Amino acid sequence: MLAAAEALGDLLAGHRLPDALAARTASLPAASRAPARDMAYHAVRRLGRLQAIAARLNARRPMPRMAALQLVALAQLLEPIRPAAIVVDQAVAAARSLSRGPSGAAAGFLNATLRRFGRERDALVAATDADPVARWDHPAWWLEMLQRAWPDDWMRIAEAGASQAPLVLRVNRRRATPDAVAARLAQAGLPSRPVGPEALALERAVPVDAIPGFADGEVSVQDAGAQMAAHLLDVADGHRVLDACAAPGGKAAHLLELAEVDLFALDVDPARCARIDETMRRLRLPAGAGRIEVRAADAARPEGWWNGRPFDRILLDAPCSASGIVRRHPDVRWLRRRGDIATFVFQQRRLLEALWPTLAPGGKLLYATCSVFPDEGEAVVDRFSVGRTDCVRLPLDWVWPDGRREPVAQLLPQSGAMREHDGFFYACLTKRQ
Repeated sequence: MLAAAEALGDLLAGHRLPDALAARTASLPAASRAPARDMAYHAVRRLGRLQAIAARLNARRPMPRMAALQLVALAQLLEPIRPAAIVVDQAVAAARSLSRGPSGAAAGFLNATLRRFGRERDALVAATDADPVARWDHPAWWLEMLQRAWPDDWMRIAEAGASQAPLVLRVNRRRATPDAVAARLAQAGLPSRPVGPEALALERAVPVDAIPGFADGEVSVQDAGAQMAAHLLDVADGHRVLDACAAPGGKAAHLLELAEVDLFALDVDPARCARIDETMRRLRLPAGAGRIEVRAADAARPEGWWNGRPFDRILLDAPCSASGIVRRHPDVRWLRRRGDIATFVFQQRRLLEALWPTLAPGGKLLYATCSVFPDEGEAVVDRFSVGRTDCVRLPLDWVWPDGRREPVAQLLPQSGAMREHDGFFYACLTKRQ
């Protein structure tokens, strides 16, 4: 609990939650790291509600570390997973370890506020319902943008963003088939359902080392919506392909699993390029699946990496707000600021402008973001396309596991028997010959 609270405190100070957890749980026994991670993520998913409740419980604001511990404990009491008495006792013990001086005041404060919450839970929750940040567990500016963009769907989007995403696998077709993997998963007590051509959603999440075939490269973890990209790009054997923002390598690997292509994978961060190499080694790619060259470079500056040979296909999975994947990365919505959207839009336009000359006539560029904000999707593509006589936007269709074919562009987060995906935007542009 203390490690989870310290990680949450780091998030509130502006740090990414995965990085904070890695640092704060490093000294814990291996068996304790997953529970600490679960506690922290659970608190972050309910952070808006928890902060509103804490404001009503506290006569004055506690010190940051104590405030974070209180939020983690309140999260355990808000949606009970363990007996309340155990949660309170453990929180008080953690409070004593936090105190540098006499421990009675800190422990007494936490004990009193948590027990008061237990007595007044329903009234406190009802009192915070009027606060949109508490009701939907998103920042106010974020909710305003959702309401403006999706007046009929914004509540569903916010609700999905505050939920926990299922674990979705991508089957490596060069090493296995979806049916064979599904059968192996079932034998291991992990029933799944198909949600894409290579996508299987597990009924319950487990650590990756408990997934049959993961260590051997037969499966990867990747949302079903993200798995659409490689198919929508329409790659074929012999294509020269650019993955312009490739790290950590999931979509690049999927391209190599589908066709024998000559793949050039870029990322501006050398450390993240190393993750692409790690992904390829685990999946045993590109042996028998074309070739790949990984380079650390700025995709928006082709003069530094392009040899002049045009690409048949370009995947531009552009940097964005990540507003479509917050159910997987709940810290994102608390770290972003409204002004970040304009910065991302500038980067997206810059990348499109820079990469378009590297596309071969008749080739296809798939512009993708994991965002639900139209500013980063339709608005960017519309502005880029206007007045370009050599640019044509192609329709994109998707066949769902139940056989229904539908056009796709802006995907909103969805969960269901046959449809399971985060929020994404896709647009396919071709260059006139």
